[in-house]
Amino acid sequence: MGAKYPNLRFRRLRQFPSIRNMIAETKLLKTDLIYPLFVREDINSIQEISTMPGLYHYPLDTITDEVKSVADLGIPAIILFGIPKHKDEKASYAYASEGIVQKAVRSIKEELGNKILVATDVCLCQYMSHGHCGIVENGIILNDPTLELLAKTALSHAEAGADIVAPSDMMDGRVRAIRKKLDENKKQDTIILSYAAKYASNFYGPFRGAAFSSPQFGDRSSYQMDYRNSDEAIREVALDIKEGADIIMVKPALSYLDVIYRVKTQFQYPTAAYNVSGEYGMVKAAAAQGLIDEKKIVLEILNSIKRAGADLILTYFAKDVAKWLD
Repeated sequence: MGAKYPNLRFRRLRQFPSIRNMIAETKLLKTDLIYPLFVREDINSIQEISTMPGLYHYPLDTITDEVKSVADLGIPAIILFGIPKHKDEKASYAYASEGIVQKAVRSIKEELGNKILVATDVCLCQYMSHGHCGIVENGIILNDPTLELLAKTALSHAEAGADIVAPSDMMDGRVRAIRKKLDENKKQDTIILSYAAKYASNFYGPFRGAAFSSPQFGDRSSYQMDYRNSDEAIREVALDIKEGADIIMVKPALSYLDVIYRVKTQFQYPTAAYNVSGEYGMVKAAAAQGLIDEKKIVLEILNSIKRAGADLILTYFAKDVAKWLD
């Protein structure tokens, strides 16, 4: 009978939620999650982010309490984005020992130690007066001169206590430059989580509002990837692995599930995906209109990202998901 009606057993298995859960091929776990946080230098109280409802800017003296609440939910890691008071054309506050991220990392590690992993975004855009991710000369973003600044930034984060540095700039050769700088300064155990395949996407709008990092001229298409390309992603990932990345990432996630799948299948390497601000914002907007069930949609999206091959998921929904998975 089973051979004659091959689907009969699947119908039986689908009847009971407990059985469906037991045999599910993809299982989303709290340990898959990394929660992004924004620490801001020019505020004295927690402020909701206007472009990302339900998320907040934290002043330095509150960030550790927020990270503790994340750790208490069983989320294993956060990634910090810093918003400085001052910007200039050399991103000086990105690598200053008393920069906002460096202070925040020290505070978190002094209070929480190894209770939670601290990753830091390594980029220059929110520290640059022009909003681009590298040094600009005559309207051109200069790749090679930018590498030293990125390496200095990563080292300053590691010296403050960051467990993971995450270069998100997409300058060619930055993983090699960062790995070299870390190793030369006895920070060889610091993990590099590389934004290896980061697309010039239209899904970043809410984040740029949150980080005050919109380019003052042009766009980032000259150094971020064309969203029409996937073979290019394979080449970018291969280079970053060769240069010393420990974990590679695809960003954004939801419209790039095919890229996540290709990267994981080809390299069998620790792979992260970023469920970005535009993806977050669309869900929040539709839920506010009563068009979708937010919880069900979020769990479906994150399971699809994991099913595609992601081992780690950076998501603004991490705290909610951790509560739902209890």
